[in-house]
Amino acid sequence: MTTTGAGMGAASFREGDTSVPLPERSIGDALRAAAAAAPDHRAVVEGSPGPGPLRTLTYAELLARSEEVARALLGRFRPGEHVAVWSPNSLEWILLEYGAALAGLVLVTANPAYQAGELAYVLGRSRSAGLFHVASHRGNPMTEIVAEVRGDLPDLREVVDLAELEAFTAGGDPATPLPEVRPHDRVQIQYTSGTTGFPKGVLLRHHGLLENARLTLERMGVGPADTLVWPMPLFHTAGCGMGVLGAAATGATIVYLTAFDPARQLELIEAERATISGGVPTMLVAMLAHPDAGTRDTSSLRCLFAGGSPVPVEVAREVERRLGGRVSIVFGTTETSPIITATSPDDPEDVRTGTLGEPLPHTDVKIADPVTGEPVPVGEVGELCARGYLVMEGYYDQPEATAAVLDVAGWYHTGDLASLDAQGRLRVEGRIKDMIIRGGENIYPREIEEILQAHPGIAEVAVVGRPDPHWGETVAAFVRPVTGAEPRPEELHAWCRERLAAYKTPASWHLVDEMPVTASGKIRKNELRERLL
Repeated sequence: MTTTGAGMGAASFREGDTSVPLPERSIGDALRAAAAAAPDHRAVVEGSPGPGPLRTLTYAELLARSEEVARALLGRFRPGEHVAVWSPNSLEWILLEYGAALAGLVLVTANPAYQAGELAYVLGRSRSAGLFHVASHRGNPMTEIVAEVRGDLPDLREVVDLAELEAFTAGGDPATPLPEVRPHDRVQIQYTSGTTGFPKGVLLRHHGLLENARLTLERMGVGPADTLVWPMPLFHTAGCGMGVLGAAATGATIVYLTAFDPARQLELIEAERATISGGVPTMLVAMLAHPDAGTRDTSSLRCLFAGGSPVPVEVAREVERRLGGRVSIVFGTTETSPIITATSPDDPEDVRTGTLGEPLPHTDVKIADPVTGEPVPVGEVGELCARGYLVMEGYYDQPEATAAVLDVAGWYHTGDLASLDAQGRLRVEGRIKDMIIRGGENIYPREIEEILQAHPGIAEVAVVGRPDPHWGETVAAFVRPVTGAEPRPEELHAWCRERLAAYKTPASWHLVDEMPVTASGKIRKNELRERLL
């Protein structure tokens, strides 16, 4: 509910809905419950490219295989130790995720695109005792990179090729007892995208990661009858958390892509009669642009999630119109396990496509004055803060960085500029550091990006501040045109001036063939700003 502070009118503070149950379970508890409820129901399906049957495990098989992996892990590692996985999406990745959770280990997820310095940073900072990796990925010689950095990592005792996971598992002792794992034990360290500075290791617990996934999918209406076609990378919380754990927590089937490919995603939606799918905006745009979007049968879709970066209203509406199903826009951060708010497929269209929805149950949200920390009046812009079961324990081994974002009252300060309306629905205006101050006027890039995204010649847009000796900053727009189109700056300027005040209208235009993005699909605005210096 939206509450009122003394003497200050309606305040942007919404207390979490506690009418929805929030069970105290570990990830292993949830997997065992799913296997007991429907042992023969398909749990995971590997949507790899190429002909041949898809690798599939039922819930009973998934539990049995995961327990075998857990026992093998306990032959090499002690509960509480950190074990890293460096690989693209695969069935082995998921077995390792569940096996580590059942063994009481902390899984460190690493982007398979990492180069030597990045891998060494993550393994060293996380003090990983083990590493499971593939030999190579998209030309990245991972075995050679491991050999290059291993000598500088004194904590790293064990290195295993994931292709050998079956042999590794066979070496475990079937009599090894599995430890008692509690809901609030540590389970993963996820390294942030690192759009600025070095990535930080977000320390997540079983309870937060699992229940956030369940509540997010339940907001979409997911249950045991649903089939999820999931393109998100497993090294990200939206992949291994929201997707993999969300499926187990709701009893659904997850069909995951081994790598994102718009044609393959459309093919799997048709072949598997998927009811749920989605992706980050760049994925959705790629699906819409693919020729198969007009020929594949996607009529089974009930809901398509969208998130990871701002979802333009026009993109959300086009997804609904052309792919079928209704959009559920999700918003959050790795530090919040990851989802804070989400729209429901049952929401009215303007809410579904034009807001970020209401907070999930058991999630307190406030929009705070960045200086005082107090809630601002409803409708005003301030910093989004979240509190509750979903908030990380902290940044691993970085107490100062943790103290900078987690206050004594338990609020996580996201660094996002946002507002809450009277119904408690969230709208995000951008990052605090992305706000442009032109001659004393605060300008929020999201507003300008929404206007430009509606232009028929624009496929993707990012707005940043450009240093200016007179104004302090001016507005710069980076535009990726629709294929075959090349809108002129004068045309785009006129488009904005019809819809925006002069001071918000971009002063410079930059056409690009592609946007620099993180592995999770977020545009690297810091790189765009650097191009202007």
